[in-house]
Amino acid sequence: MLLPPLFPWLMPEFGLSFTQAGLLMTVFFVVSGAGQSVGGFAVDRFGAVRVLQAGLLCFVLAALMLAAANGPVLLIAAAAVAGLGNCIFHPADFTLLNRRVSPRLLGHAFSTHGLLGYLGWAVAPVFHTVLASQFGWRVSAAAAAIPALLALLALGVRRATLHEEKTRPAAVPESHAPAVSTFAFLREPAVWLCFAFFLVVTTAFGALQNYGQALFHALYGLPLTVAAGALSGYLAAGAAGTLLGGFLAARGHAHDRRIALVLAVAALLALVLASGAVGAAWVVPLAVGIGFCNGTAGPSRDLMVRQAATSRFGQAAYGRVYGFVYSGLDIGLAAAPLLLGPLMDAGRFSAVLVGVALLQGAAIFTVLALGRKAGQVTGDG
Repeated sequence: MLLPPLFPWLMPEFGLSFTQAGLLMTVFFVVSGAGQSVGGFAVDRFGAVRVLQAGLLCFVLAALMLAAANGPVLLIAAAAVAGLGNCIFHPADFTLLNRRVSPRLLGHAFSTHGLLGYLGWAVAPVFHTVLASQFGWRVSAAAAAIPALLALLALGVRRATLHEEKTRPAAVPESHAPAVSTFAFLREPAVWLCFAFFLVVTTAFGALQNYGQALFHALYGLPLTVAAGALSGYLAAGAAGTLLGGFLAARGHAHDRRIALVLAVAALLALVLASGAVGAAWVVPLAVGIGFCNGTAGPSRDLMVRQAATSRFGQAAYGRVYGFVYSGLDIGLAAAPLLLGPLMDAGRFSAVLVGVALLQGAAIFTVLALGRKAGQVTGDG
């Protein structure tokens, strides 16, 4: 969330259209998606902590590059370096969680992990809007380096806690994991279904993350600060949903149907917003509802990915499976500006929200297919 909250300042400063501004995020997520698969192998080879530290340093550098940008070239470079930092988080974080947390607590661990991620997203629009309004967008961009530096410091202080040699047993003990080639996971249908699910569901998420503030402002006439608050509400509600989703996921039953249900509700709420039949006062509650549903799905989703990662390949493949599957997330977020940015430029704001609903519907079919493949439909947690 370094770039999207600053679009209202970056677009007039550099003469960018919605599509051109969105292309910065496409660069970010293309680099992140390509790097995420490679990052998974780096985690398996060099260890998650080292790779995580490198990613945080990239974030610091990207924030400073954005603050110093004097033209489109540096904007693109900042987006690319930030994407390089972003690419390691899923393979590194989920490898650490799977190796250091007891399996019976993983649902809650994934929930906490997702909760704080959503809170960071939720704070970003207000953080940047306030700083950019008071001190200018360059100060706001530079200030984004501070949280990354604090995270890097915390990682160093707590390094012993994350020591990777003292691992807990995986769901499939390593001694019983079959001998498979490095790329054998690519022949597993469940892995591809996870990839496809992330691809479509995050294309929908990316539309609101990138354009939500401008969308609410244009479609319902909300002041820019209120529109930023609606986007923050959407993201903060995702945090609350993730917290609830952790308790639901810990029950270990029918993850696929739970995800399908909450995504169906989110799609319905997006269609209500698209209709324009409600007043401006309903924008924040509806945005909050969509975010809550998306967040609730998160822990169950992550447990389904874990099942795909461990069912055949054991601990040794955590990094590469998570890296590949979550690269679908980055590709979806990269595709969102290309698919929906032209609609924003054409003033077809309702069509953007209809697209969000359709993408969430596609995600429902994908996750139900994954559930059938993994045996989840029968209630096998």
